[in-house]
Amino acid sequence: MPDSAAFVKHTEPFRRELFAHCYRLLGSVSDAEDLVQETYLRAWRSYDGFEGRSSLRTWLYRIATNACLTALAKPARRMLPSGLGAPEPDPEVYPEPADPEIAWLDPVPDAMVTTGLADPAAIVAAREGLRLALIASLQYLPPRQRAVLVLRDVLEFSAAEVAIMLGTTTVAVKSALQRARARMEELAPAADQIIEPTAPQARAILDQYIAAFENADAAALERLLVRDAVLEATPMRTWFAGVKTCVPFLRDRIIGSAGTWRMFPTSANGQSAAVEYVRDEQGGFQPYGVVVLTVTGAGIIRVTSFGDPHLVPVFDGYEVYLARLREQGQAPPAVGQGRSARYRAARGPALGWPESTAS
Repeated sequence: MPDSAAFVKHTEPFRRELFAHCYRLLGSVSDAEDLVQETYLRAWRSYDGFEGRSSLRTWLYRIATNACLTALAKPARRMLPSGLGAPEPDPEVYPEPADPEIAWLDPVPDAMVTTGLADPAAIVAAREGLRLALIASLQYLPPRQRAVLVLRDVLEFSAAEVAIMLGTTTVAVKSALQRARARMEELAPAADQIIEPTAPQARAILDQYIAAFENADAAALERLLVRDAVLEATPMRTWFAGVKTCVPFLRDRIIGSAGTWRMFPTSANGQSAAVEYVRDEQGGFQPYGVVVLTVTGAGIIRVTSFGDPHLVPVFDGYEVYLARLREQGQAPPAVGQGRSARYRAARGPALGWPESTAS
């Protein structure tokens, strides 16, 4: 049996970056957590046989990448609404729910990938490698091309190292990388200078967005959005492009009256974000989801809302989540089947779930 203390000491420092790697490939926080757990289980079983022919980091990435490729054998690309068709030109239209079979892309809390990083440059690099536009575009690549592109261009492994990880040749890696880069150039929009979420301007814009939403101030929202801003919100397939359609839709269909929404600042995918709660018929606030803003010097160019209440404790942490519910006199939701139960079971310690409910 491997020496458990030595295994933990040598492998644990790579857990966060392996999680980020799995998330880039899978587009799902919970699936990435599962695959990291699978990676460590496989590594533990094989640790005695690790001969040091490559670095431990390269060896762990080989295990993680192949575990992800196995998971990606099922053809289920994760999407955002803008990947399902053209924008809706009519802001008065009632948003159309998407097919329940569609797998949505997840946002990821910055804290899950940057906590513990001391070098500011490393933090910036980690955020840049998780931008929503990048993660969404990656989902269009075939799994092996996706893996090659991430390993080579994001993580900067050599072609020879990637070939060893994937059990192929350097020629095949270079060919896959060339095809992946060409496809990404077709998919990726023109590069915008996204402002880091910790920058004063980004913080100010986020605060103004939250205030405008909480006060149902559509005019203030319009001032924050650039002319060709995009608005999309899961689980609806309907999305909008252009401030002249985005703002009327938000005003007439979403923001309601002052006090309908409460939002708390956070960051996701290296971008400004907010955790969302919405007032229910009894006057209390229920978790709604997370909104991610793409902020540039010109203003907000994209608003991506993820209407999934199970994301709220992922971003808030369970104790904060419970405290916010208690403030409103709300009882925490019962642990049932599905995604929330999965988070408690598989991610309890990482999120601070109470041990008694993590089963």
